[in-house]
Amino acid sequence: MKLNLIFARARNGVIGSNNTLPWHLPEDMAHFKRSTLGCPVIMGRKTWDSLPTKFRPLPGRLNVVVTRQDNWQAEGAVVANSLEAACAACPAESTAWVIGGAELYAQALALADTAVVTEIDADYEGDAFAPRFGPEWREVARESHVSYTGLGYSFVTYQKEL
Repeated sequence: MKLNLIFARARNGVIGSNNTLPWHLPEDMAHFKRSTLGCPVIMGRKTWDSLPTKFRPLPGRLNVVVTRQDNWQAEGAVVANSLEAACAACPAESTAWVIGGAELYAQALALADTAVVTEIDADYEGDAFAPRFGPEWREVARESHVSYTGLGYSFVTYQKEL
């Protein structure tokens, strides 16, 4: 199985505030859907809880939720007690996407070899931060855009040099 990360981050590294996204960027949501559709998505319990009920589980994807809580259940999702168990729940030939939150991104950084990041051209207040890429990560693609809302952003792909 191949493991990728996908997230949006502000210039100051913020990825969330109070378990929500602190910005409104519809183009990022569409990009997220295009990237992950048909693939397993791995998320922490707080990320699962942050999804609107009508989008749980995320349609067209195997949803795997990582939690340390015994006997916790998520209707329509597979529950795992570790990132390793979550990866084992995904089909061997699949590309799985870690979709949050901050703690899971930090754990997955060592296992992933690709990160697809929406870099937002603004600073935001928040309480969750993107993982820091080490020197083994290289930018390999960048598409810059301006949202119809006026917010600048770029879709950036990073790959780990093996």
